[in-house]
Amino acid sequence: MIIIMLGAQGTGKGTIAGLVSKETGFPQVSTGDIFRKNISEKTELGIKADEYISSGNLVPDEITVPMVKDRLTWEDAVNGVILDGFPRTIEQAEKLDEMLKEMGKKVDLVINLVTPREEIIDRMLTRRVCTNQECKTIYNIKLNPPKVEGICDKCGSKLKQREDDSDSEAINRRLEIYEEKTSPLVEYYDKKGILKTEKVSLEINRMGVDVANDLIKMLQK
Repeated sequence: MIIIMLGAQGTGKGTIAGLVSKETGFPQVSTGDIFRKNISEKTELGIKADEYISSGNLVPDEITVPMVKDRLTWEDAVNGVILDGFPRTIEQAEKLDEMLKEMGKKVDLVINLVTPREEIIDRMLTRRVCTNQECKTIYNIKLNPPKVEGICDKCGSKLKQREDDSDSEAINRRLEIYEEKTSPLVEYYDKKGILKTEKVSLEINRMGVDVANDLIKMLQK
């Protein structure tokens, strides 16, 4: 089962993917997490990726695609995987289709998350993430705060604000890039008949955990 999480930054892709991963055993493959790990370790890949990420731009395919291809061959991804943050463009989607075809697989389901822009910006400015790479639990100091300020409930590690979440101008730039390059994927997967759109918003009192629970029930049928 190959599942893709679509949606602008701050819509809850990572949270939903993590909850579904826990229940199904499908690994959550986040290019963002892999980039951040390499950046913190100052690897060659990390240094190159950081140049693009810090300026609010997408990491180019020559860095991203080979990394994802390698990750899909890991043993834990044999029965299924949840792709969070990839593909981001039509070109990447086509390359993913080619990769999967070589492996005798295909994309089975695409979840498209939609959230009002003002909510996205507020969520990202108030988002905090666990610094423990084995945990990576995400909090929101307004909607889902930790019991102890600045400390992860699950592992006790410190929480931090991602550098790319601290500047509203950079956030707006990232959202513009999403609209320009990533939103066309909605039409791409809709034509394939595998797209499911979910609105995640305080306006309708439907948050990421609600979407995750419904998705888990659907997958377990």
